[in-house]
Amino acid sequence: MALGRGRDRKPGPGGEMPLLDHLTELRGRLFKALLAIAVGVVVAWYFYPEILDWLTAPYEQVRPALEAEGIDTELIVSGIGGAFQFQLKTSIIAGLVLSSPVWIWQLWAFVLPALHRHEKRAAVLLTATCLPLFLGGAWLGYWTFPKAIELLVGFAPEGWTNLLNGADYLSFATRMILLFGVGAQIPVVVVVLNRINAVSGAQLVRARPWIIIGIFVFAAIATPTVDPVTFLFLAIPMSAMHLFAEAIARLTDRRRGRAGSTWDDDQASPLDAPEGLND
Repeated sequence: MALGRGRDRKPGPGGEMPLLDHLTELRGRLFKALLAIAVGVVVAWYFYPEILDWLTAPYEQVRPALEAEGIDTELIVSGIGGAFQFQLKTSIIAGLVLSSPVWIWQLWAFVLPALHRHEKRAAVLLTATCLPLFLGGAWLGYWTFPKAIELLVGFAPEGWTNLLNGADYLSFATRMILLFGVGAQIPVVVVVLNRINAVSGAQLVRARPWIIIGIFVFAAIATPTVDPVTFLFLAIPMSAMHLFAEAIARLTDRRRGRAGSTWDDDQASPLDAPEGLND
């Protein structure tokens, strides 16, 4: 089936939509997505003071503790246009988040007509699973953000003033939140790989020690702090979610009746196409 076939469009003589129809629909959906993003940026610009308060709340939370240790710290913007650039960048990021339901739907609306019925159900289920996992991971990243600030700023010698550039602060906060949100998607990846028969539950069990080590290495490298606490806040939930996904994969294998009958790693897979497929 062809991508982006709308309900009101008629397929061509060969059963497929003409390329021009695809491009026309794609242009329309891109326009709607960009319009939604533009509206989101305008709304974020209007509510910039409230967004700024939410963004700087982790910093304000740890500031008294740092001052008690003799460390003065301030958030600053530098340059003539620094404040404008900071507000614009913050509004763009917030606008992308606010408008995400619209532009994500425009993407799915273009792709879904090309899928079969069972593929559509899988796609909807996948989206419904990814969203709460991402939001939960993002919340965990925001929750650990104050601890990361306190630790890193705490390296300043007593009596010194630590000036935090607003652009660097925004980049650090965005990286923390996105990193934890993306890291929470690991069970989805594992379950999808199992569903397409790319990996079995038994293979996941055998590879479990190396996967856990890989998760801890990834968390240690990806987290923008040098303390073990922050990276453990990422590595431990990722490991737990992988074990949960592994259990789902094993349950799926048993339900399919494939327990104990998966292919061995060294066994060649059958390459012959089913009879009649090439007719």
